[in-house]
Amino acid sequence: MRYALTIAILWLPSRAHAARETPFDFGPGFLSFYLDNDLFANRDRDYTNGARLSWISSNRRMKDIGAVQRALRPLTSDDTSPQFLQTLSGFVDPELLSYNYGFSLTQLMFTPEDMVSRTQPEDQRRYAGWTALGFSLHAKDSKRLNTVEFLLGITGKYSFAEETQNLIHDVRNIDSFQGWDQQIPTEVTLDLSFLQRNRLPLGKFNSVISMDGFTEWGARLGTFRTTAQMGAMMRCGLYLPADFSDPRLSETAYTHKFFTGEEHENHPWSLYFLTGVRTFAIAHDATLDGPIFNDFHTGNKRAPFVGEVYVGIGWRIRTVEMSYAHTWRTEEYREQRGDSNFGTVSVRLQF
Repeated sequence: MRYALTIAILWLPSRAHAARETPFDFGPGFLSFYLDNDLFANRDRDYTNGARLSWISSNRRMKDIGAVQRALRPLTSDDTSPQFLQTLSGFVDPELLSYNYGFSLTQLMFTPEDMVSRTQPEDQRRYAGWTALGFSLHAKDSKRLNTVEFLLGITGKYSFAEETQNLIHDVRNIDSFQGWDQQIPTEVTLDLSFLQRNRLPLGKFNSVISMDGFTEWGARLGTFRTTAQMGAMMRCGLYLPADFSDPRLSETAYTHKFFTGEEHENHPWSLYFLTGVRTFAIAHDATLDGPIFNDFHTGNKRAPFVGEVYVGIGWRIRTVEMSYAHTWRTEEYREQRGDSNFGTVSVRLQF
């Protein structure tokens, strides 16, 4: 699976641009790494670890974007989209739009609380792993961002969640979980996500301190997860550049800092605090309901609605940005004992 993902990244862009005179260009852009872990909350259960590596291009013309991402354009709500999408989530002036394309690699893992049992502990979270390769297209103006991402993933042992967790535990000299043979079965997953963010310029106190944020809504349809979501985030700090970036790991987490004419855009550093909230309506989650095409019962009963709140801090020095956010999430299944509690470290590098 690891070799297949590498080949896919290299093969798809080259095929999409084989007929053009210029080779496929990956730069400039942003490379982002996100790490979720509940060890930040002194826990090791339920949603226990997540990692995502994503790359997004600078502003591009549509003809310079690869075939896979270009196929997502009708879902971005620009002037090529169906009229009902333009009405629902379209832009005021499509001629002012900028486009970016992206790739991502994401891995999520879930474990019970009992780490020594070689059988699945009753009334605890089922062992589960998921790894996915993402292809995304982003359309935006100065006030709105629409992101579409297609995710090709796999659950079960070929997600390599067990190997990743064992590596982390070996590095930290922590005992390994013994029940990974009980994880949800292997199944290829296909998911399509849409997310819209609307920028909120909340206030400018002087030439240094300001507040901003965004509201967001979106939906995901797929064999790994089918959900709808709403949320908002607010930042307050020093020399804030225009930003639609998600400070936490999600299926559409990329770095978005491609605006011009902003007062703080070229300032060499920023420091800010952030807080946000998000709610989900969940129709399917393979880690709790079991894979769609396997007759497999996880032993968990999924909660139909989940909410979360988070706070954090971020800082930027020239082209490098780091942030930490801590999330408190309501119970995701009926048997869960207490909410989820985990931290997210993100690192972003501009080329």
